[in-house]
Amino acid sequence: MRVVVLVKEVPDTYGDRKLNLETGLADRGTSEAVLDEIGERAVEVALSHADKNAGTEVVVLTMGPESAAGTVRKGLAMGAGSAVHVTDEALVGADLGLTAEVLAAALKRTGFDLVIAGNQSTDGSGGVMAAMLAELLDVPAALNLTAVEIGADTVSGTRATDAGTAEISAGLPAVISITEALPDARFPNFKGIMAAKKKPLETLSLEDLGIEADSTAAPRSIMVAVTAKPARQAGVKLTDEGDAGAKLAEFLLENRLA
Repeated sequence: MRVVVLVKEVPDTYGDRKLNLETGLADRGTSEAVLDEIGERAVEVALSHADKNAGTEVVVLTMGPESAAGTVRKGLAMGAGSAVHVTDEALVGADLGLTAEVLAAALKRTGFDLVIAGNQSTDGSGGVMAAMLAELLDVPAALNLTAVEIGADTVSGTRATDAGTAEISAGLPAVISITEALPDARFPNFKGIMAAKKKPLETLSLEDLGIEADSTAAPRSIMVAVTAKPARQAGVKLTDEGDAGAKLAEFLLENRLA
């Protein structure tokens, strides 16, 4: 079985994250670049299955700038057998539609029995990539899983809903997305880090995927404006003079918070 895990290089979740006000793109120079935590959890799901099932091949796949190769190797250090990195200058600022088109082409080239992704990245937070890929690949999608069970021919899991939980399953090949309810990722050990340097990491361009660069010029979505986040205003302080409850209720009503 070949399991392909989607991973992504993102600005450090705990660092400063800003937009370039001229381009509307994330300013990736303001904080350290890291492998997205939800992607690491997705890798852990694949590796946990591989640990118990001989013959399982785990591949990590990403689309990003050339610098992302360094963070992708963390997936290899964790235990993935190989990696695929799609990078091309024409992809700078790619939106969800173009990203899905490119990743789908890479998945078709690489081949897969199961694709595992996080439910949403910590930078763009689109939350729809797994569904878009399943549509483009014409395979079932099992999304936002809080538990996963991978079988020889099927994948099943639990999805939390407002009314409780739903047990769902799909035949392979399929695409699934997981949530932060899944276990934390394992830490790469020294042996894994050294081994990662020798594992295959294939770099692909749009030409390699048969996608013409000219076609990427047609925007799937358009950003019409971008502004800096307004400075945080001081809050309202209520002094209790025996009527704090009434003041609080009045404040909530005035601001339509109750």
